[in-house]
Amino acid sequence: MGEITRAAAKLISERGFNGISLKDVADEVGMSQPGLLHYIGNKDGLLQLLITDVYDASGTPDDFLASGLPGSDPEAPLFPAYLRFLVRHNAARRMMVQLYMVLESEAFNPEHPLYDYFRNRPLSVWDYYSRFPWSLPPEVGAWDETMMPVVRQCIEAMDGIQLRWLREPPIDMYDEWLVFERMIFPSPVWDRYR
Repeated sequence: MGEITRAAAKLISERGFNGISLKDVADEVGMSQPGLLHYIGNKDGLLQLLITDVYDASGTPDDFLASGLPGSDPEAPLFPAYLRFLVRHNAARRMMVQLYMVLESEAFNPEHPLYDYFRNRPLSVWDYYSRFPWSLPPEVGAWDETMMPVVRQCIEAMDGIQLRWLREPPIDMYDEWLVFERMIFPSPVWDRYR
């Protein structure tokens, strides 16, 4: 399955979802189109596999909590520390980030199979992140009362940074994120919660 997802990610990140066929993917991995369909079902199934089973399945808060990195205490994880972890993770998978950004752009079309996924993404990310016991500065208040706009700003900033990172000349995605982190999580309030 990994060979299929790598081939599909490469082709879609280069040509877009609408610019490839299942035959292109099958040819890339050296199998027949019926053989490919056995694994993915259909072209929409390929997208589902790439986004939910590959892209969204790594770099998660659970991965961060298991990392042992500073701020990853499972009882009181630090949200800004997790976001730095996520940025570093994404910086190491350029092709998947490019695939994601291409699909997000294509999904403005209501007919795109991932239209609903991207339309609902901010709320689904919020719901997912809300399952974790993030440690917040007392001045900020409770997660569920104050952090929704902050999470939205983080998603928006990361999307913008990733677009800029994919362009030439490239920027250092991590260093750029640190600039935004200081704006979103300002001193002195967040100093002990980064």
